[in-house]
Amino acid sequence: MKAIVITRAGEADVLQLREVPAPEPQPGQVLIRVAAAGLNRSDVLQRQGRYGGTDPAGQIPGLEVAGTVEAVGLEVQRWQRGDAVCALLAGGGYAEYAAVDARHCLPVPAGLSVEDAASLPEAVFTVWYNVFQQPGLKAGENFLVHGGSSGIGITAIQLAGAMGANAYATAGSAEKCAFCEEIGAVRCINYRTEDFEEVLKPVGIDVILDMVGGPYTPKNLRILNPEGRLTFINAMQGAKTEINALEVMNKRIVISGSTLKPRSAGFKAALAAEVEQRVWPLIEKGKLKPVVHGIFSLDEAADAHRLMESSRHIGKILLRINN
Repeated sequence: MKAIVITRAGEADVLQLREVPAPEPQPGQVLIRVAAAGLNRSDVLQRQGRYGGTDPAGQIPGLEVAGTVEAVGLEVQRWQRGDAVCALLAGGGYAEYAAVDARHCLPVPAGLSVEDAASLPEAVFTVWYNVFQQPGLKAGENFLVHGGSSGIGITAIQLAGAMGANAYATAGSAEKCAFCEEIGAVRCINYRTEDFEEVLKPVGIDVILDMVGGPYTPKNLRILNPEGRLTFINAMQGAKTEINALEVMNKRIVISGSTLKPRSAGFKAALAAEVEQRVWPLIEKGKLKPVVHGIFSLDEAADAHRLMESSRHIGKILLRINN
């Protein structure tokens, strides 16, 4: 099969289209004929050799795909050949075929194309755990997501609104801010022209989903309400920061963080089951809509990575693999 292989740690041109053996489904797995794969920031970090401290040479990136079930392994009962599914992977998505734990597959939601479904798993799983499961965002609370025009941000804004919370966001242009407000943000702050702390301090925020880190952290703590929750899913502006312990103590702030890729198969299976029960109906009712910025062919993976690194996009970037 054709797949994108990381030939060595480096810039986008280290992504090369190669012929590699197709995987075979092991017990408990399904083999998916991949129609499309979603790009994520962690794919870029993996390519650069900055994810997990391992040499990425020879690895196939890709954490989410959608397509049709080609074959099923032993012990798989739910899925059959020909089923349209999307799935969360630990890697290997930039390929014509991917073997995945059957419990990490979900049906393509009614009304969505298979390609749109490829944009869902990583963002929805991440947001559901880091906004609703762990910090417990509730109806009526104020929620802030940094990077509101990213795949994560767009998902978080829509899901927060669907669950009755008031969503706020930050983004890096007037166009991106306008888009965030169009999809449900009460207010999106352009961080290039405004200080989000000054704007949101009078509002008071209950839950913050942060992928920026660095200088944002002290500001995040200052705008949080008592009993506020701050969750990190990335640290694009630096992992090291200052925390005022007295502020954390006085407000009883809870600080947490997570990465999804290395979590256990059992954890992801339980998360998938809850996502299907709680989020999939919202998608089918049109309360959460995928936003795809652009679709590249598999052999254009390097160009897709360059676009992601430029941050010019709004929404998800996909690779189209099999028609």
